[in-house]
Amino acid sequence: MSAQDLSTLLWQERELLELLVFKLEEEQLLLTSGTTRWLHHATREVEQVLQRLRDTGLARAVHGSAVATEWGVDEGATLRELVLSAPEGPWGELLGAHLQAMTALVAQIVALRDSNQLFLKAASRSTQETLAGIDVGAGTYAADGASALGGGHPTLLDKDL
Repeated sequence: MSAQDLSTLLWQERELLELLVFKLEEEQLLLTSGTTRWLHHATREVEQVLQRLRDTGLARAVHGSAVATEWGVDEGATLRELVLSAPEGPWGELLGAHLQAMTALVAQIVALRDSNQLFLKAASRSTQETLAGIDVGAGTYAADGASALGGGHPTLLDKDL
């Protein structure tokens, strides 16, 4: 396993991080538009990308350990430590570029995740308030057979929420 193999895995991980940003933005568009019908599909796709990231991260750790040993660094070295320990040549700069790009992507992911959680909490709170406001009392009938709902009003409820 070489630094080239590690770099290839880092490219794959960057692509997966970009895909995760896309999937989280897609989820956010569904949340902001109120189109909850497809939300479970978007959430499942986010989970699939996260699983692929975990698998790639594990492979990167194995390759990083081998490169660290080759460079005379502790085998548990982080990517940042590998950048600082890289021998003369292009590897320090190349691994540093990977680190910088991945750091920026992770920051975007954290911001999107936090924003999506706020949207979900607001939707949940709104749903709870709507359900609390529904008059579920039993209706009665007047002497002439007309329905008397006891002061309530009809409520339209979207069951997809």
